[in-house]
Amino acid sequence: MDKLFKGVKKFSKHEYKNYKTLYKNLSNKQSPHTLFITCSDSRVVPGLITDTLPGELFIIRNVANIVPPYSQAFDFVSTTSGIEYAVNVLQVKNIVICGHSNCGGCKALFMDEKINDTPYTQKWVQLVEPLKEKVLKLKYDFNYERDYQLVEQENIILQMKNLLTYPYIKNKYQNAGLKIYGWYYDIGNGIVYNYNKSKC
Repeated sequence: MDKLFKGVKKFSKHEYKNYKTLYKNLSNKQSPHTLFITCSDSRVVPGLITDTLPGELFIIRNVANIVPPYSQAFDFVSTTSGIEYAVNVLQVKNIVICGHSNCGGCKALFMDEKINDTPYTQKWVQLVEPLKEKVLKLKYDFNYERDYQLVEQENIILQMKNLLTYPYIKNKYQNAGLKIYGWYYDIGNGIVYNYNKSKC
C-alpha cells in the first residue's frame, strides 16, 4: 500500500497540475466519446494503450470482457447498467470490446476442474459457454495452450453480437449513430488488433 499512497501524493503534486484545467472542466460533467468494455485483468490499462486523457473513455471492466445478452441483462446489472448509462445518457459514439492474450476467464471454459471458492466467477463465465462449443467445432484437434488466441478472439466477436441484442444499441447501430469495434490486445507484443469482419 505504501506504493499506492506515494502514487496518490505524486499525482496531486505533479500529474494533476499538468492537466489542472482539464480536471476543473471535468469536475461537474463528463462527455466520453467511447464506451470501453474490457477485462479486469491488471495487465490491461485502457488509458495507457489508447493514449487517452481523463473524460474520454467510459470504462466497464469484468472477467473476460463479457456483455450479458439482453435476455439476461437484469441478472447482471453491474455491467448492463453501465452499458445503458453510457449509450442512453452519455450518448457515446463508439463501443469497444477489448479482449486480450492469456485471458484467465476464457481459459476457465476449458478447465477440467473448476477453481475452488469461485461460485460467482463460475456463474459469470457460464455466459460464454456457447463459445466453447463453437471453438471446438472450428478446431477438431483443439489444444488450449496452443490455440488460446482463437478462444479469446472468438469471445470478442461473441460479445459484439451480444451488444446487438440490446434494442437501443441495435437501433443506434443500424442508424449509424453508434459504431462497435472488437479489439484484441496482445500483451507480450504491445499490439492491438482491430476486428475486420470483411476478412473473416
